[in-house]
Amino acid sequence: MIGSEIAPATSPQAQQLAGAPLRGSVLVLIQFDVCEEIRLDVLRNIFGARTAEASFKHQAPGYVRYQRAPVEETLEPLVLESGERLDGEIKYYDYGVVSLVFELPFSGGWDTLVQLSCRWTSDTNFETLATRVVKQRLERAAPALVKPYKVEWLQEDYFIFHVREIEGAPSANDLLAAHGDQIAQVVRGEVCMLSDGERQEILQSRISYYPHDLAVIGWNAAFIYDTPAGAETAIQLLQYANSQLLEFRHYDELMTKELENVYDFLEVGGTSWWSRWRTAQAASKLHTVLLDVNELTERADNAIKFLSDMFSARLYKLCASRVGVPDYKDLVKEKLQTAEDLYRFMVDQFNQSRAFVLELMVVVILIIELVYFFRGKPI
Repeated sequence: MIGSEIAPATSPQAQQLAGAPLRGSVLVLIQFDVCEEIRLDVLRNIFGARTAEASFKHQAPGYVRYQRAPVEETLEPLVLESGERLDGEIKYYDYGVVSLVFELPFSGGWDTLVQLSCRWTSDTNFETLATRVVKQRLERAAPALVKPYKVEWLQEDYFIFHVREIEGAPSANDLLAAHGDQIAQVVRGEVCMLSDGERQEILQSRISYYPHDLAVIGWNAAFIYDTPAGAETAIQLLQYANSQLLEFRHYDELMTKELENVYDFLEVGGTSWWSRWRTAQAASKLHTVLLDVNELTERADNAIKFLSDMFSARLYKLCASRVGVPDYKDLVKEKLQTAEDLYRFMVDQFNQSRAFVLELMVVVILIIELVYFFRGKPI
C-alpha cells in the first residue's frame, strides 16, 4: 500500500538479492506542446499511422479508454554519438502535444542501473535530437495542425527505468527490503547514497497490483519492475500525465500574459472616464481567452477515462501528483478565477460609463428644451 512502512528483509530470498543481475530498458520520454489542436483523423490519412488504445493492468471493459485515442507511429532508430542505438515511437494527442519515447535495452547489476540513471537524467542532448525529429514530422503533418505555435515550444522530459527481469524473481516487498536504497537513487538520478528521510519520501510513492510488480514514481523519473505487458499501463499513464503537465504549463503562461496585459491596460488609464469606453473591447478579448482556456483544459483533463479500472485510476493519480499536474492545474484555476473577476469589473466599469453618458444626454436634452421654453420659442 502506498505510504506504508517498508517491510524488513525477512525471507531468505531477500538476503540473496544483492548483486542479482537485471535486464530491462531505459525509456526517454520527451514531449512538446506544438499547437492548439491536432486533427487526428487528418493525421491518420497523412501518415497512415495507427490508433494507440489505452493499456490496462488487467482485463477491463471496452468503455475504459481514451476519449480521443492518440495516433502513434514507429520512428527510425536514433543513433547517438556513443554508438548506442535507440528504438523510437511518436504519439500525437488531439490537444496539441507530441510525445516521443526512445528505448535502450540494458543488462547488468544495480550499480549499472544507478550509473545509467545518473547519466541519462542529466543528458541534455535528447532535447535537440527530439526537436529535430518532431520538426521533420510536423512538416508533413501541417494540414492536421490547428493554430500551430510559432514561438519556441514548451517541452517536458521524463525517464522510465523498466526492469523486466531480476534473477530469482523477487516479490515487491523483498525487492524494496534488499534494494530500496538503489531504487531511490535511480528515481532521483543520484550516484551517492541518499539519507533515510529522502529514501522514505521517494519510496512512499510506490504502487503494486500483484505481489511481483512494483512502480516507484518520482517527479523526473520512475522505476518499474514488471513484465513488458504489465509495465505498459504505467508507461502510458506517465506519458499522459506529463502531456497534461505540459498543457497546464502552457495555459498558465497564457493566462499570466493575458492578465499582465489587462493590468497594464487598467494601470495606463483603463479606469478613467474616457478610457472606460475601451474596456468593452478589452473585456471581450479577455472573455474569449477564458472560454478557450476552459474548453482546452477540459479536453486535456478528460482525455482518458477510468470508469471501472480503479487500479489504473489510482496509478494515474499517483503519476499526476508526482510530476506536478495538480499544482499547475490549481494555478490555472486561480488565474481563470482572477480573469473572471477582472472581466466582471471591466464590464461593470463600461456599463457605469454608458449609464452616465445616457443620463448626461438626457440632462442636455432637458437643458436645451428649457432654454427654448424660456425664450418662448418652440423646439
